Amino acid sequence: MRPSTRNAAVSAALVLGLVAGPLALPATAATAPAAPIPISVAGSVAAPPDRHPGPDTDALRAALVGLPDAEATAALIRVGGKGSWHGHAGVRDLRSQKPALAHARFRAGSVTKVVTAALVLQLAAEGRVDLEAPVERYLPGLLPASFTEPVTVRHLLTYTSGLQPGRSFGNTVEEEYPHRFETLTPEEVVASAVAKGPLFTAGERQRYGNIDYTVLGMLIEEVTGERYERWADRKIFKPLGLRHTSFPKGPDPRLHGPHNRGYQLMGGELVDVTEWNMSDRWAAGDLISTTADLERFMVALFRGRVVPEPQLKEMFTVPPGIEGATRSAGLQVFTLHGKEVWGKTGARPGYATVIAATRDLSRTLVYSVNSTDAKGDGSRTALRFGFPAFLR
Repeated sequence: MRPSTRNAAVSAALVLGLVAGPLALPATAATAPAAPIPISVAGSVAAPPDRHPGPDTDALRAALVGLPDAEATAALIRVGGKGSWHGHAGVRDLRSQKPALAHARFRAGSVTKVVTAALVLQLAAEGRVDLEAPVERYLPGLLPASFTEPVTVRHLLTYTSGLQPGRSFGNTVEEEYPHRFETLTPEEVVASAVAKGPLFTAGERQRYGNIDYTVLGMLIEEVTGERYERWADRKIFKPLGLRHTSFPKGPDPRLHGPHNRGYQLMGGELVDVTEWNMSDRWAAGDLISTTADLERFMVALFRGRVVPEPQLKEMFTVPPGIEGATRSAGLQVFTLHGKEVWGKTGARPGYATVIAATRDLSRTLVYSVNSTDAKGDGSRTALRFGFPAFLR
């Protein structure tokens, strides 16, 4: 039996217990404070006046002014490279009005995919996974006969597999919210996805989604004989000293350790969405971390300390010949103020996250924003809290 097989009966019992217990929080309205919480800036460092001046600290500070407000209740920003700046503002929670925690843990959403891609590429470097091999070499019987063309590991890494999304509890936060303590296992999600057949022939298009990385999580477990979460801890978190980075234990909906609470605007009210079972996102979006840990991970990754060459090139290579493709294995390329920037966004209800850096690490950015619409398109959040890091 694969190590990823979950005990559905136990999971169901746990979820029912949580729904009936004190963690089944009601959807209560939350009001913003009468006065903004002061901004806290930790150790801004000016870079020398050369080709790589420090970040625009005035713009970064301006992004934090007025928090909490209609767009966010808290924000943590960490900029590094040649010149660094750390700042945070907002509140820990709207009821107590206590200032936001600078080193809070948060749901990092799809930043998880960078971890998953790194684990697969490590296995490729060890000769245990062939990126050009059909995924069914490692997961026999995964795809039904409707998949007439092979889907390779590289197709999964670059979102070019043609797999359709699997079962979910809804397409919006409002639809999902009543089900926030229920469980969908990765196996259920994948089974429902492949049953639909391919959306397109593998390699023809790039279509971003969670399903490819959910399958990769299953592949990691099959190849290693270990649970995905344990393997990530063993191969990445512990070696890099990421002491505040982890995955929830199964369907546990809580954020353990110090954290700022997350809120979602629904029906004209701010609803506390901090407690949420994210187990169906798993290897595609279940990570919990801090800005300091994610910065350490990103710097180590870009320097080749996590994935060796030549496999690291996969993370900085967009699949050629696909119109509009911007995503590589785990990362996405952007152009910001004339700079080529590689990074990843992540969003869970109440929490919006970004990691981004220039390839030479002359500028790095990690932020966690308690956005009141974290699952929206994210453009306003990025413009406000992310773009200033690359202004000059």
